[in-house]
Amino acid sequence: MDSRAPVPPYRGTPVVTPLPGGVGISGLTVYDWEAADGLCGGTPHMHLVCSEAYVVIGGAGSVQTLTTSGFADTPLLPGDVVWFTPGTVHRLVNDGGLRLVVLMQNSGLPEAGDAVFTFPAPLLADPHAYRKAAALTGDHATAARRRRDLALEGFLALRKGGLPEFHTAAHRLKGELLDAWWIRWRDGPLAAALTTGRQLERLKAGDLTHLDHGAVSRLERPERRLFGMCGLLHPYPVPGPPTRPLRGSSGSPHPRPPKEPF
Repeated sequence: MDSRAPVPPYRGTPVVTPLPGGVGISGLTVYDWEAADGLCGGTPHMHLVCSEAYVVIGGAGSVQTLTTSGFADTPLLPGDVVWFTPGTVHRLVNDGGLRLVVLMQNSGLPEAGDAVFTFPAPLLADPHAYRKAAALTGDHATAARRRRDLALEGFLALRKGGLPEFHTAAHRLKGELLDAWWIRWRDGPLAAALTTGRQLERLKAGDLTHLDHGAVSRLERPERRLFGMCGLLHPYPVPGPPTRPLRGSSGSPHPRPPKEPF
């Protein structure tokens, strides 16, 4: 069987996804650190394959975005829901007490390195220097603020041009992780979609057996707060589905990439 083929039709108990559709969920208290341009907020970055949504639950601010269509500044107030697709460089701005619930497509991929910081071009051109600048070592608050400031420097330069070159650099930095990301997508969001398809087929055939497996799950409130890209992150620790290894030419499974908070 082609190891890249979708999982075969499931026989027996349906696949159970951690959250509907294989999404991820976190609480976020956006940084109130002032930056070089006088605004407070988070670290500009871009996701290569994950869409992201913000549900505003407190405070006020905005999300600055940069795409091939140009720059935009979208206000964020309680009750607002804003989302954007891969390829959207984004920066959260905190005008006071900004708190969000963040929904991430493809749970597991953002933590596995799907995001790329908008560091200055010399850092993007050197994988070792990029990883060093992105790492949170020593005092995490100090390191996170230094990382934010570096990414803001690159973001302000990108607003003047160079976005296609940034896309190319992002791909170069993350290319070796694509096989591992493919596994996470296959065994998470894709498996969830295929499960729905099988349920529809059963219903069309008058087979109601999957309704006998109804269940309720509850996620415990996260106790730890992480210094994420945009603020203090409260990720809900959702266990991922079991995976089948994708074997390379050597016959050994591809290793999981290290996790990093988004």
